[in-house]
Amino acid sequence: MVTRRSFVKAAAALPVLGGAFTFASPAFAQSGSAIRVGSKDFPEEIIIGEMYALLLEGAGLKVERKLNLGGTAVAQEALKNGDLDVYPEYTGTGLLVVLGKKLSDVPGLGGGTPEAGGTPAAADPVDAVYNYVNEEYQKQFNLVWLDQTPMNDSQALAVTRKFSEENSVTTISQLVALASTVKITFSAPVDFEERDDGLKGLREVYGNFDATVNGVAPGIKYKSFLDGDANVVLAFSTDAEISINDLVVLEDDKGLWPPYHVAPVVRKEALDANATLAPALNALAPKLTTEEMTKMNARVVGDEKAEPAAVAKDFLTQQGLIK
Repeated sequence: MVTRRSFVKAAAALPVLGGAFTFASPAFAQSGSAIRVGSKDFPEEIIIGEMYALLLEGAGLKVERKLNLGGTAVAQEALKNGDLDVYPEYTGTGLLVVLGKKLSDVPGLGGGTPEAGGTPAAADPVDAVYNYVNEEYQKQFNLVWLDQTPMNDSQALAVTRKFSEENSVTTISQLVALASTVKITFSAPVDFEERDDGLKGLREVYGNFDATVNGVAPGIKYKSFLDGDANVVLAFSTDAEISINDLVVLEDDKGLWPPYHVAPVVRKEALDANATLAPALNALAPKLTTEEMTKMNARVVGDEKAEPAAVAKDFLTQQGLIK
């Protein structure tokens, strides 16, 4: 899935590498060399990326932090080119954005019955998507998904409670119908318009409707929305801003978005060269829930304005994963 999440203080506090990041020839990770840990450019990713770095250091590995790189395309390309060894990714983003597939492409999620030429529904879509992206990443990129977490940071659309009540809008289908009489503007990064999990995908699933994207940086999308520059904001289920601002998340009633469970995506060469890498990162998987991630995001974007590195360290310490 996906360019993601609001980013206020963290953007100013951390070095912005996305603009100046260039891809050199791969420096393949060997035993004893630093593991290059990256992240995308929003607080949640930076917090998780910092967790990965701390866990690897706790396992005795050298680490080089390359956090706050940019969006999905930048992080994925860096991983493929050997400029990164690991970064946090979401299964839904891997499916829709990186692989360019849809839920119906996942074995067991195609719909229908075998007799009608379809496939039976999978017992667990979460595992079906994870297994599919892991298999395709290894086949296409020689990249491996480690254990996924219970945390599901699903993509969504949110509106103010006033907008929802005045226009009787609680689902995306109702928003699409409203677009015939009310101008709809999304507060979202510029690439939202052409993404399969963005406006392009919404139009394919819900029908063509008139809407625009204001094209703001992830760090100011909520501010722009609340300032009145848009009436819909691209949201995610772990965004603290949803509860802070009493927003209404619209139901994805036609099922555009797949599960978005986070997991480390790692270069196979780095895994092969460092036996403690996978166990160190997999230890985090059962601990990182949607509720816990939302709390951590709130510490960064809420009144506390905590540093992502401090939030990551506090959580790992509380969970007994680092000393």
